[in-house]
Amino acid sequence: MSQLEYSEIREKKIIIHDNEPCEVVESHVARTQQRKPQNQVKLRSLISGKVFPATYHVSDKADEADIEKREVTFLYSNKGEYWFCDPHEKSNRFKLEEALMGTSAKFLKQNSNATALVWTNEDEEEKIIKITLPIKMNFKVKEAPPAVRGDTSKGGNKVITLENGATLNAPMFINEGDTVSINTETGEYVERV
Repeated sequence: MSQLEYSEIREKKIIIHDNEPCEVVESHVARTQQRKPQNQVKLRSLISGKVFPATYHVSDKADEADIEKREVTFLYSNKGEYWFCDPHEKSNRFKLEEALMGTSAKFLKQNSNATALVWTNEDEEEKIIKITLPIKMNFKVKEAPPAVRGDTSKGGNKVITLENGATLNAPMFINEGDTVSINTETGEYVERV
């Protein structure tokens, strides 16, 4: 477990705060006159999903969480439960709650692979704390309203529905049946494939 200086606590780092793993959502090192600099961060607990502020001063250090990455396969979702399995042993199934999934839940595709971040606590118990998807994923367009000539009041975009039910803004030239590439971190259209 490595120690991070106050200024090394940045976005996307996973640190231990109050004995639980937290992802740094925002960080801002404030340097005011007459005072020592401090890092004001927003942390998201990867156990409960709550977001809360914290401040680290020059003398403070934070422990970086020991995280192991494992490949998992998404099976299906039902009533707020997301079911996954080990890609090498399909009978080894487990479920994750909706709160743990975050925004990545809307881009899950059946039988697609994802990466599970596994944290081991002091009692040597393993716990999956986050699922990350590939940054770009391809989806088939299930529904796309027809492009109306002259309708550029919304910047030349229209709302399309993907094969898994997710909706997003895409350019006017996207039609039903096209395959599009999506950035799963921002939830935005990238390109037509």
